[in-house]
Amino acid sequence: MRPFLLLSTRAEDLAADEEYAAFLRVTGLPPELLRRIRVEAAPLPPLVLDDYAGIFVGGGPFNSSDPPLEKSPVQHRVEHELSALLDEVVARDFPFFGACYGVGTLGVHQGGVIDRTYAEPISAVRVRLTEDGLADPVLAGMAAEFDAFVGHKEACSVLPPGAVLLAGAASCPVQMFRVKQNLYATQFHPELDLPGLLTRVRVYQNAGYFPPAELDDLIASLAPAVVTEPGRMLANFVARYG
Repeated sequence: MRPFLLLSTRAEDLAADEEYAAFLRVTGLPPELLRRIRVEAAPLPPLVLDDYAGIFVGGGPFNSSDPPLEKSPVQHRVEHELSALLDEVVARDFPFFGACYGVGTLGVHQGGVIDRTYAEPISAVRVRLTEDGLADPVLAGMAAEFDAFVGHKEACSVLPPGAVLLAGAASCPVQMFRVKQNLYATQFHPELDLPGLLTRVRVYQNAGYFPPAELDDLIASLAPAVVTEPGRMLANFVARYG
């Protein structure tokens, strides 16, 4: 079996390591079959897609819709490298799953509109599958409605031409879409459980997602959340393409 590849953009070791552990947990992959590259740390090395079964892109603090002058040199580099990679990925319809930041990267690359119209605070939201979502093999066995964790400053307000809407929510109409047959992006975080989310809340308490003074109240508000379904789609993705 060829390994899958996780491209991470998180500069904080704790958050990056927890994200990798979360993808291992929900996909059921052993570490040797989920290779990780932290693209924020160094330039992306040349990749031979045929060496991999599929690609995951995790979330992170980068926002595709930030004004160019506000983006750091690292963010500009990462965006350029991911865009070049997506040129080949899209052309080949190569298996790809982007979580949260995946909406920004794949959405921009394919001509969608990514802006701050539908930002969502850190919370659990009710996601609903569309008819196309119910029929999609990566969403096989999923409930028609389920709760998922979100927390983002930007989202897709206009789908890329030809993209298929797979899921939405009242607070953010585009929660998941597919490009061609094998490229997926979610606005929510399918890899996250509550402990993982609380780790990120603490790591990113000064990143502008919420006032730092409200940390304890936010943690208390998240504690009752029951989020069990979203990870299944990542396991389905691995089963389909592995």
